[in-house]
Amino acid sequence: MFHFEVVADWIDTLLMSNMPQWLALAIEFVLIGILILSLYAVLALILILAERKICAYFQCRLGPNRVGAWGILQPIADMVKILLKEIISLNKADNRLFRLASFMVIIASLLTFGAIPFDKGLHAIDFNIGVFYLLAVSSIGVVGIMLAGWSSNSKYTMIGAMRSGAQLISYELSCALSLMTIVMLSGTMQLSQIVEQQAGAWFIFKGGVPAFIAFVIYLIAGHAETNRGPFDLPEAESELTAGYHTEYSGITFGFFYLAEYMNMFIIAAVAATMFLGGWQPLHIPGLDGFNTVMDYIPPVVWFFGKTFFCVFLALWVRWSFPRLRIDQLLKLEWKILMPIAFANLILMALWILVF
Repeated sequence: MFHFEVVADWIDTLLMSNMPQWLALAIEFVLIGILILSLYAVLALILILAERKICAYFQCRLGPNRVGAWGILQPIADMVKILLKEIISLNKADNRLFRLASFMVIIASLLTFGAIPFDKGLHAIDFNIGVFYLLAVSSIGVVGIMLAGWSSNSKYTMIGAMRSGAQLISYELSCALSLMTIVMLSGTMQLSQIVEQQAGAWFIFKGGVPAFIAFVIYLIAGHAETNRGPFDLPEAESELTAGYHTEYSGITFGFFYLAEYMNMFIIAAVAATMFLGGWQPLHIPGLDGFNTVMDYIPPVVWFFGKTFFCVFLALWVRWSFPRLRIDQLLKLEWKILMPIAFANLILMALWILVF
């Protein structure tokens, strides 16, 4: 299999051999930053179009079909429009916190995005506490959402922020417990090592019933983390106009919009990394011919295929179930998902001891 680690090592060797180390590192940091920002923006545009098309399919509609062939340029037209929109200043808002909130949401999303291993050697950061890092930096977005609701000085935004804070803090616990189940199985928090250990079999198969239960809990809790239906109470249009970002306009609203779609991708990417082998191909013990054919598929294709499969599941759920009430939403987490996640953690410990 070809890995981007070869390209990364070649660039590093080329720079280090032709210039001082500090200058080579500075150039590498800039290149990595440009690549992350470019990929972030491109994936967001792809996800926006994909959701609108899939949504149309579920509702027997066509979706965007005017700008470009089959409407594929519609997200670019929307991006240009939102960049040209006026940023409206509120008279009675706390303008400093009002502007800071949108930046905190997008920064939390970018920091999480940078830790995702797309291929061997193709990740910006690879901490030995990678899972802990993901959980820590993704939580910063909650602060941005609470600031957005409070600083806007509006009852709709405040109620939306309170709902979102309660929802995100609650469902983060089930997400963390599900990921800790896989950490127990792998014995490490480093994402690259977690993927490497799935070369023979993905953890969702290797971990048996506890891994499958953790996968299902993670998908449900992760979907709730993205504030998308049927867990979209913080942005319930029929009750709160647009929730915590009602008063935002122009590019500041675009930051919230962008972060929401990319958070959906990040949740799916982490699910693919932790449970479905990341960039590892599908191998079935004993079927050497099949395994050889699977090895010809590039690892990046495997990673994005698994990730977009999880994204499709999230969109399927969103357009299939009605919105929950706030009491139903919190009951699902505290009385159902969390007890099951705790019990599953113990079950995984027993699985490791026995098998």
